[in-house]
Amino acid sequence: MAAVTSEFTEITVVGEDDTGLIAEVTTLLFERSINIEDLDQAVREGVFRMTMHVDTGEMVCTQEKLREDLAELGDELGVDVQVRFPADRETSRLAVLVTKESHCLEAIFEAWASGDLDAEVSVVIGNHPDLQPLAEKYDVPFHDIGDEKGTPDEAELLDLLAEYEVDLVVLARYMRILSPDVVFRYENRIINVHPSLLPSFPGAEAYLQALEEGVRIAGVTAHYVTTDLDQGPIITQRAFNVPQDPEVDAEDLRRIGQPLEADALLEAIDLHLDDEVTVHRGRTRLRDPEDSDAQLGAPEELDKLVPDRPVDGLGEVVAEQESPEADD
Repeated sequence: MAAVTSEFTEITVVGEDDTGLIAEVTTLLFERSINIEDLDQAVREGVFRMTMHVDTGEMVCTQEKLREDLAELGDELGVDVQVRFPADRETSRLAVLVTKESHCLEAIFEAWASGDLDAEVSVVIGNHPDLQPLAEKYDVPFHDIGDEKGTPDEAELLDLLAEYEVDLVVLARYMRILSPDVVFRYENRIINVHPSLLPSFPGAEAYLQALEEGVRIAGVTAHYVTTDLDQGPIITQRAFNVPQDPEVDAEDLRRIGQPLEADALLEAIDLHLDDEVTVHRGRTRLRDPEDSDAQLGAPEELDKLVPDRPVDGLGEVVAEQESPEADD
């Protein structure tokens, strides 16, 4: 998908794959003088997703009428259509998905309570009830959508996200894989934190994998969620040295990494809410690098430790100096 600015209206169509879906939607937009600036579509596990960024500046209907017409067309086609006008993005309502680990949720609540988080934490949704007391401490509704084994009811999840009119979904160590039916509806609006320097060590037990592979530097990554596990566009990363004590185990790495997980996740949330990052061809980049203090990588102090030589090209310089022309 091409990079687009936040001035365009976003239309997302999700449902069972069928022929003619793209033509039906684009025809409706054409008839209302709406220009399509970017269109991307995909199918995964029989679920169709189309995301369009369109210019509604010259459309010949009201915003509410466009929502109604697209919703009616969606009902006819058996698909779900969401419309987000630029003004809609000014309201930031977060849903935080959790399992049992509390550190990321606690960091989000603390940032929210102190005013450092420019959004409303509208709801916490878990596949286990363990963190309900923490949500209640901050007077935030908690919904347990998991069965006795923790298997979530994704239909209920989607209903809750719609009910609370969620703008951003945050996976605060939510230990379940979201289906395409959820991911497609909130593309580039779901942020996860993973305990490794992705793309290394995706999946479960990342700290253990790092230890078993003998890496000297481990870390954490906050990224947008896609249908490919732990392969979404990277937003922020944090790194730490792996202790060289032979008795170090995965739990030791987890204790070192958890504060960094919270830090990277909060940084990624802030960047998204401030509209500082954009996704272009599967990679994130700062929308305006010259006007941002974002820490996407390691601190600048690290640059001072990187030697500036030797580099390729020295042989060419020597050869030029020894050539007859150089003697002249």
